[in-house]
Amino acid sequence: MIAVRKSEERGVTRTGWLDSRHTFSFADYHDPKFMGFRSLRVINEDRIAPGGGFPTHHHRDMEILTYLVSGALEHKDSLGNGSVIQAGEIQRMTAGSGIAHSEFNHSRTEPAHLLQIWLLPAQSGLTPGYEQRAFNPLQGGLLQLAAPTSQAAGVTIHQDATLAVGFLQAGQTLQLRLQPGRFGWLQVVRGALSLGEHHLRAGDGAALDSQEQPSIRAAEAVELLWFDLA
Repeated sequence: MIAVRKSEERGVTRTGWLDSRHTFSFADYHDPKFMGFRSLRVINEDRIAPGGGFPTHHHRDMEILTYLVSGALEHKDSLGNGSVIQAGEIQRMTAGSGIAHSEFNHSRTEPAHLLQIWLLPAQSGLTPGYEQRAFNPLQGGLLQLAAPTSQAAGVTIHQDATLAVGFLQAGQTLQLRLQPGRFGWLQVVRGALSLGEHHLRAGDGAALDSQEQPSIRAAEAVELLWFDLA
């Protein structure tokens, strides 16, 4: 089974400094058909105007990943962390028993484009934590960005799930594989591709189960995220 979530069907939040698209229900956008997928609860595609951002706010019991597409994001939190996240980096914040943080576009002249991803943790009340890592894009394949403690590559998330990024040039193909009983979510960040018989563009997503083992073919240069979920 492949179920496609088209970009233009997503929820929308617009303010003076934010243009956000919600793959799943979030804040004032509610769709009972799209409350998440397995442990994947939020995929928000945010475009933040220069100087704009989210003032200090609180989270609990969520694994939060931030993936920069372009620009830079300034992060501060109640654990004392302060950093700037840029394209080619992945950030993980374990909200656990409670954490407060702020996120602002680090630039006064250029917009920031990012994906913020929330996963439900395997257990509640975890000790809050923070991690940030740079990665080198892998052309033509998948590079692991986040995984449970038992797997070394990328940042650590407290859930039976992995996140990988893929970069393909036009005409390149990639085989997606899921073990029996596993589920996948594909999110197209940039470009266009074919997923089996489905044609997906930037902002589109697709849910898969292990009965489907389709291949991807890039119609143009593609950047994608691939979630392997329990």
